[in-house]
Amino acid sequence: MIRAWLELARISNLPTVWTNIAAGWLLAGGGFDARLGWLLVAGSLMYTGGMVLNDAADVKFDREHRRQRPIPSGRVGSATAWGVGLGLLATGWILAVQPGAARWPIVTALVVCILFYDFYHKPWSGAVWVMGLCRTLLMLTAASPLLAVAGGELRIEVLHQALVLGAYIVGLTQVARAESVRGGVGTRARVIARMLLLAPALLALGAGLDARARLAPLAALVLIYLVWIEGCLRQIRRGGPDIGRAVGWLLAGIPLVDALAVGRVSLPLACIFVVLAPLLRLWQRWIAAT
Repeated sequence: MIRAWLELARISNLPTVWTNIAAGWLLAGGGFDARLGWLLVAGSLMYTGGMVLNDAADVKFDREHRRQRPIPSGRVGSATAWGVGLGLLATGWILAVQPGAARWPIVTALVVCILFYDFYHKPWSGAVWVMGLCRTLLMLTAASPLLAVAGGELRIEVLHQALVLGAYIVGLTQVARAESVRGGVGTRARVIARMLLLAPALLALGAGLDARARLAPLAALVLIYLVWIEGCLRQIRRGGPDIGRAVGWLLAGIPLVDALAVGRVSLPLACIFVVLAPLLRLWQRWIAAT
């Protein structure tokens, strides 16, 4: 029973939510604060609720193509999944807005995007952009409690990082959608995916040039990131089952995107994020990430 719920939640991806939130909070100028703890809990609940609802909305498709999933296999009831998923989303919204002090319009937009993606990602290919927007809004949610400190305006570096994080997720999701396509991903899709996946590295290099004191460590982080991405792109070019493996590596690489961001303000934390990436890939062997 527990394993079924962990599979529904794609629990191996949950730490990527924590690194997104931590990066948004730190880039906005936050320090150690109880609000950060509440935001981590709220983000975890909204992510988990969204993943559960994703399976609940896909139950018809899964009964035909993925009968081993928790709901069609009978390990989790469909009505139970709907109730738990919606409850987690609602609780996450409350915790983010109240003790987390996040701005409610941003959190509400995040919940709406999660629900939209869950319902429309199968029939509409453009939903990949909504998935990217979910992560963008998650980072902005983490930064929003500090808007009052910043004079009511969002720091431009937070906005830039939130956008490139969204771009990375769009590139990753485009690859994931092509996982079942015979012959792999087309040339145009590969080019678009490469551009989106490289966006975090370009932003980090630009930030390093602006802050030359941190240029060397940021360059090292960028090199690690590029090696990781190039390995994933090689798998994508091989097509077939290798695309699925590349998706797993790209999901595990989300903390590397956040490492490039927090490297500007905390190199030790950036190093922790780097180490987390291969650990998440190992965790995916126990609980699948997709």
